[in-house]
Amino acid sequence: MATSTVSSSRSASAVISTSTCIAKSKNAKSPAPQIKRGQRILTEKPFAFVLKSQYRLERCDNCLEATKVLKCSNCRYVSYCHRSCQMQAWAQHKHECPFLKKVHPRVVPDAARMLCRLILRLEHGGDLIRGYYTEHGSRKFRDLMSHYAEIKNDPMRLEHLDSLHAVLTDMMADSPSTVPNKTELMSIYGRLITNGFNILDAEMNSIATAIYLGVSITDHSCQPNAVATFEGNELHVHAIEDMECLDWSKIFISYIDLLNTPEQRRLDLKEHYYFLCVCSKCTDAKESKEMLSALCPNRNCGVGITVDRTNCPRCDAGISPKLRNAFNDAMTLTRHNLENMKDVAYLDVCKVCLDKQTGVFHPLNVWYVKTLDAAFEAAIEVGKWTDALDYGQRLLPGFRKYHGPWNPLLGLLHMKLGKIQLYEGRSKEALHHLEEAQRILTVTHGRDHRLLTEQLYVLILQARQEAAH
Repeated sequence: MATSTVSSSRSASAVISTSTCIAKSKNAKSPAPQIKRGQRILTEKPFAFVLKSQYRLERCDNCLEATKVLKCSNCRYVSYCHRSCQMQAWAQHKHECPFLKKVHPRVVPDAARMLCRLILRLEHGGDLIRGYYTEHGSRKFRDLMSHYAEIKNDPMRLEHLDSLHAVLTDMMADSPSTVPNKTELMSIYGRLITNGFNILDAEMNSIATAIYLGVSITDHSCQPNAVATFEGNELHVHAIEDMECLDWSKIFISYIDLLNTPEQRRLDLKEHYYFLCVCSKCTDAKESKEMLSALCPNRNCGVGITVDRTNCPRCDAGISPKLRNAFNDAMTLTRHNLENMKDVAYLDVCKVCLDKQTGVFHPLNVWYVKTLDAAFEAAIEVGKWTDALDYGQRLLPGFRKYHGPWNPLLGLLHMKLGKIQLYEGRSKEALHHLEEAQRILTVTHGRDHRLLTEQLYVLILQARQEAAH
């Protein structure tokens, strides 16, 4: 991926043709935007991709659909939904099939299988394949930054690479020459970890890992003007703001979870992508204070404050040691519990955290928002619909502020709220949320995405029919 950084990591060969803009004189009026919000600006198939191993018995290894699947009769490792998918995948799977068969029934780490696929893809002509981001602008795998020097000095990455090398050596024991030397393997590994995409399903769950060549031109920003979504293994990039023209040097997506403080986001980007983010949100000193704010003790004020102050900057209410201690205790408890619930959120634990936060955290404190998010999903999981609606409604302002008004996660939150309200017989309220979901998801996914055509439009029709009675 290219990067929003002090020194851009975009390759020289890729800079030549990133724009389809037409130069204009200084006195010329600003033209009407050529790229409208919601316009699809790129569609791309992956150069290589791997379904996460946890889904290999319930999703097709080719189209990634969750459905009834049958195992490959040779390796017994991957599964397909239909013979047509198996035939479509055979061009790449035939090269890895004997290696997967050799280690069966062991489960191959996803990163090892992805490296295996990349090695075999490159060995069979993949180094000549181009991914286009404009009519003439394209990238090959070797154009992607490898960050070789950074990885060579990163002990954790080197340890991970050593373990993957051991897996590959075992898999390819019958064809040892297929395993690249350490230098070449590190360059492939570097391109994978800094250019890989998580393919997301309709619920925004990560189901696969992929490399897309064309879209790797795109820079990161914590305030993006474009968004990447998926349909099967196909990637779509939609503009979420109007643009004067298709200039990829000015198009930004987010590489990371935006529901974090600037310090955490910058740390994540530095650790995973080896660059320092200098976007407007990361360099705004107010952002961190707001994300970690307490609630002014004066209930008629309601402003966010930092507990290291002595008085509220708006109403001058005093900040007592009691409030300061309550805030610090709630922060410690919340961070500890959310860290322990990364995989599964427990509703009772979320409720304990929210009780501690009440009257102490400002509603836009990022840890309050994170707790609401975990509580919302946990309540849905156990069918506590009243709780889910309460948490979801309270979650909306935080999602809107930190993810932005045109983010798929905000659209899906509205959709989930509408779906629950429809189930609860509150059709008019449901219709409001479902139409709001449509407004957002039409921009981020496109009107023809299956999330809309197969799910959202059906719910809206049902809500309208029920509201009319």
